[in-house]
Order: sequence, then structure tokens, then C-alpha cells
Amino acid sequence: MTKKHTTFEKSLERLETIVSEMENATPDLDKALALFAEGAELVKFCSAKLSETKKKIEIITSSGKAVKE
Repeated sequence: MTKKHTTFEKSLERLETIVSEMENATPDLDKALALFAEGAELVKFCSAKLSETKKKIEIITSSGKAVKE
């Protein structure tokens, strides 16, 4: 299990690091599986954040009101 990344940006940065490591370092099978699992969690988190942001933008643009977090 990975530690929680608190922001979209930090999560995306970690995901980029994972991709680079898997492409360039050729980790052993166990390490590759662990990296893949962490990456899948990060993709899920980033996707959810993007969806949430998109909904907020749609609300703001349709109503003209700011949305509180």
C-alpha cells in the first residue's frame, strides 16, 4: 500500500517517477508489480480529482457562483 499523496501535483509527479523507473531501471518482477499497483492507485486518485474539478468548473460556469471546497 502506498502512502497518501496529498495533492494532484504530488501524485502526478510520483506517477511520472514510477513510469520512468519501470521504463529505464528494469525492476525485478516483485518490484515491478509493487510499482504497478502504486501507479494504479495514483491513476485512480488523479482521475477522481480531475472529475471533481470538472464538476466544480461546470457548476461555476453554469451558475456563475464560486463553489466552496
